[in-house]
Amino acid sequence: MADTYDLIVLGSGPGGYVAAIRAAQLGLKVAIVERELLGGICLNWGCIPTKALLRSAEIFHYMRHAKDYGLAAEKISADIDAVVKRSRGVAKQLNQGVTHLMKKNKIVVHMGTGKLTGKGKLTVTDKDGKTTELSAKNIIVATGARARDFPGVPADGKRVWTYRHAMTPPEMPKKLLVIGSGAIGIEFASFYNDMGAEVTVVEMLDRIVPVEDADVSAFLEKALTKQGMTIMTKAGVDKIEVGASGVKATIKDKDGKVATTDFSHVIVAIGIVPNTADIGLEALGVETDRGFLKTDAMCKTNVDGIYAIGDITAPPWLAHKASHEGVIAAEAIAGKHPHAMDPLNIPGCTYCHPQVASVGLTEAKAKEAGYEVKVGNFPFIGNGKAIALGEAEGFVKTVFDAKTGELLGAHMVGAEVTELIQGYTVGKTGELTEAEFMETVFPHPTLSEMMHESVLGAYGRAIHI
Repeated sequence: MADTYDLIVLGSGPGGYVAAIRAAQLGLKVAIVERELLGGICLNWGCIPTKALLRSAEIFHYMRHAKDYGLAAEKISADIDAVVKRSRGVAKQLNQGVTHLMKKNKIVVHMGTGKLTGKGKLTVTDKDGKTTELSAKNIIVATGARARDFPGVPADGKRVWTYRHAMTPPEMPKKLLVIGSGAIGIEFASFYNDMGAEVTVVEMLDRIVPVEDADVSAFLEKALTKQGMTIMTKAGVDKIEVGASGVKATIKDKDGKVATTDFSHVIVAIGIVPNTADIGLEALGVETDRGFLKTDAMCKTNVDGIYAIGDITAPPWLAHKASHEGVIAAEAIAGKHPHAMDPLNIPGCTYCHPQVASVGLTEAKAKEAGYEVKVGNFPFIGNGKAIALGEAEGFVKTVFDAKTGELLGAHMVGAEVTELIQGYTVGKTGELTEAEFMETVFPHPTLSEMMHESVLGAYGRAIHI
């Protein structure tokens, strides 16, 4: 006899475990299936431990610049093993937290590999090969994604790394090549650069962090170059040869010039592959688009009773998007009436140094969509708190519909902008216009005042510039 539930969640990442909790809150009998660690990639091998690494690098950066703050720090050094140990400790603590939440919400946890075997049926195989049959009217697939390998050169964890290897490096790289300048690539480039590695970033498109506003990309490239990185855009890695002591990379630059350079290690950050293979989706006829599961506004697939959330579905591939989808799916299954999620209201954050954050349309995308725009731009150098922090580099940019005053997008680069962006996200979700932003009182002295000034600037009313 199969164990029967109202809902089975396959995968316990930020989408899966949140979906399970919300469903349990709504009175459903819920089981969750996880093959490795509760919390999934994000909590154990992604978002959280990388931020712990970046925090260590940030502190190290400030220690090296102690004299800028009237302080002295002598004979400072970085212990990569200790930095990694701290990061893994943070991940372990949060993994234990998710375990507690499962117990608190009376969610049954099945550790093992899950596979859909029919409508409403799922088999779990544990590490010893024992199988358990589960059944439920509804199943949420939240199996996430994995890093895409460089063609013909699979990551070996020694010289060729994915993000996962880069979080627990066998040694500190001396000369590092990072292929890809999205959030993952740039964050690791920033981390290892701050830790003392010689870093080269290769991006095939015409600018780094290409999903961001062009002004942000230009500013970040200049800042990272100033920090000592080599940034190559409109460039490609033609070939990688892995040796015992390093990697030879053949790189074609933007002018078509080809050169082979030696590196100690390479991080491949060229995208993700959804974890949809061998979990029974094909036999059920679940529709996909370039490998990713197709869903409607309530996260439902074309197969009745099968929902999908997170990185196995359409972009953006972000943890907070997965969590929100988990809530939507759970509420839909429970017979509630959740609101569909607007992708333009999903903020994106990159935790490099300086940080990058954004929500909504870039200026270029807004114009392409036919909007007449009003654009505000306020620099960190005009903000008292930024100057006091010694973080006077960066800017806040806002894009408004000139006709209606709707906030179309907000784009930031600089200290703590990953915390600031939520103010604009709330405003965008609440459909606020420039008037509400202007009439809001922002505390002084704070970095948030730049958000106010940027809005004012879009309408020719900025005070401090």
